[in-house]
Amino acid sequence: MDQSEVRIFPIEVALEMILMFDRTGRISYGNDVAKKKLEYESDLLGRHISEIFPNTFKFSENGFESDFLFGNEVQNLIAYRKNLTCFPVEARIVISNDSPEMYICMANDILEKKFLSREIEQVRQEARQAMKVKSEFVANVTHELRTPVNGILGHVRELLSENQEKQIEKTLRLIERCCDDMNKIINNILDFSKLEAGKFTLEPRRFHFRNMLDYVKANHINKITEKGLGFFMTVSPQIPEYIIGDELRIVQILNNLLSNAQKFTTVGKITVEVVKTAQVNGKMELFFIVKDSGIGIDKTDKDKLFQSFSQVDASISRKYGGTGLGLNICKQLAELMGGRIEVESEKDKGSTFSFSIWVGICEEDENILLQPGGSNAVQSMAMPAQNTSIEDEDTENIKRYGTVENRENLKKNLSKLILCVEMENWEKAEMFMNTIKQLTENAPPEIKRVVLRLKMAIQKENYDKVIAGFEELDGFL
Repeated sequence: MDQSEVRIFPIEVALEMILMFDRTGRISYGNDVAKKKLEYESDLLGRHISEIFPNTFKFSENGFESDFLFGNEVQNLIAYRKNLTCFPVEARIVISNDSPEMYICMANDILEKKFLSREIEQVRQEARQAMKVKSEFVANVTHELRTPVNGILGHVRELLSENQEKQIEKTLRLIERCCDDMNKIINNILDFSKLEAGKFTLEPRRFHFRNMLDYVKANHINKITEKGLGFFMTVSPQIPEYIIGDELRIVQILNNLLSNAQKFTTVGKITVEVVKTAQVNGKMELFFIVKDSGIGIDKTDKDKLFQSFSQVDASISRKYGGTGLGLNICKQLAELMGGRIEVESEKDKGSTFSFSIWVGICEEDENILLQPGGSNAVQSMAMPAQNTSIEDEDTENIKRYGTVENRENLKKNLSKLILCVEMENWEKAEMFMNTIKQLTENAPPEIKRVVLRLKMAIQKENYDKVIAGFEELDGFL
């Protein structure tokens, strides 16, 4: 083996591309890696270096022109294959020690490296975002937990210093409410952690469907009607009395959707409708629709609703509270029961949440459902059309300042507000104040100023200023 063969052997087994070219730019050697990467065979030899690196080398009468800094410094270049596709490389080009007329190019394909770098950066970004979301969530939950705990502490101290029976009862009810709020938050966190860990299991059993809906209605009707809202619930006669499913989790979804509807609605109504949409082999699909006439959601924000720890924006969290877990839990529960949850909404025009679930049919009911012509027969699942356009128009009239409906609702809410003030129930007075504020959203500036002053007086629990603001606003009406 001669000396030239000894020199060439290590070049042939190199993992990087090796090219040799002379001062004319003509390639006289390329190792197997270069031929494979550039997709050439023996026709690589004799080609001009500008065909491989057209962005770096240009053909000239004297050979080639280039701004490349020859030497051991590694530089990023773009190499072109035979089919004119390209890929990034890290290259260094040196002048041969044995022959000053020859150049040696050593280049590494970094396409995979760049791809992996982008993926790593994306993972880092997602990790940073996840950490940010978790931090915001922890801060939010800490705040949400601290509020009811401080409420308990403060009112217990008040209870210890008061001896009046009426005051004791009022304080105890506030303590009870604080405990309820804390339990809801804690339960949401526990449910979410179980769902995320895959340890959540459903507990289906036979239960009376309409009794369950009556229980849900009883839980919410007082709070909804206290705000002056209408509350309607309709159930398809095709749904049997008894079904098999996880009653607790169905109630949990409905409670969450109705709590949100009540929270974000100050004028109009809330409706719940349940229909049967399909039946297959002892199972049936139930479709629940919860509709409100509240603040609505912008189309661009709808995707945020069902994400973990997420609310449409921070102002919602500050104004209405909550951890941002409720709807995400509802989504996962609906999916566990074989269904899904959707929302249709428009800013300031209310929201319609709908979810489907699959439940079991009791054997005695299944025989009735399958009887031809029966009232619960599968083929007669169509619901009669409801004329909701008139109701929707009434809601719009209530919201539009100056209409008869608007003024009537303003007077009703003002009467309820002043009654709450006289009874020193400032919390409920603020609830009616929020309704009045929405009813005067399109009012003239002088009325909106009166409403703003009245709202500030209620927040400060200033009786005299509330009475003055009430009389001024009542005078306008």
